[in-house]
Amino acid sequence: MSNKCVANHVLLRNETYYFLKRVPTDLKDYYSVKRLCFSLKTKSYSSALRITKSVLQRLEDYWLGIRLQKMDIPAIHLVKSENKSDDSTPILSDALDLYLRLKGKGKDKTFVRTANRNIEYIIKVLGNRAIKTYSTNDAGKFRDWLIEQGMSNSTVKRVFSSIRAIINLAINEFGLNILNPFSKVYLPSSSSVDINRVIPREDLIKIQSICKKEDDELRWIVALLSDSGMRLSEP
Repeated sequence: MSNKCVANHVLLRNETYYFLKRVPTDLKDYYSVKRLCFSLKTKSYSSALRITKSVLQRLEDYWLGIRLQKMDIPAIHLVKSENKSDDSTPILSDALDLYLRLKGKGKDKTFVRTANRNIEYIIKVLGNRAIKTYSTNDAGKFRDWLIEQGMSNSTVKRVFSSIRAIINLAINEFGLNILNPFSKVYLPSSSSVDINRVIPREDLIKIQSICKKEDDELRWIVALLSDSGMRLSEP
């Protein structure tokens, strides 16, 4: 095998041109070899020179990027503190994961489903933010949204109770010096609004008859609810 350097970084080997360059000392930890050598896949000298020029440029750009990443960010001390990321502050979904991991062991599917659903409500209305960024004003907006969805006051209270427990656990576990904004919002009394609506018996019979006719899992659940008075989360 004959090797011959015919130009800077160009090696001729068995009539095929190769690229050749030593790895810079400050970047040697990024490579498994001390020098780069690979075929340019051409037997034309002019093509080899043109390709080599392009390869060198791309390499220099790549190496510059590595060197810049290793540098300290200039004037980082002048960046406003509120713009700096705080990795120690969990976002709402982190609080949920922590709650289910610590409190969800041995609990039934209803417990997990309820916690997930309530946090999904907040994310939909207020976004998935760091828990320290939520305010009592946000909690009030969330309460109003729940009521607008047609939820009774007792249901709204259950949702807030679940959310308070999730956020309180995160505050304690992460050692955060903050108050839970969902613990101070005003919630209307259950007795002032809640009304028990009774479905006429003839309507229940009609519903049960249709469910039996369809004869699938979903309809049997509806029939069970209509006959027992259980909530949808209980079957």
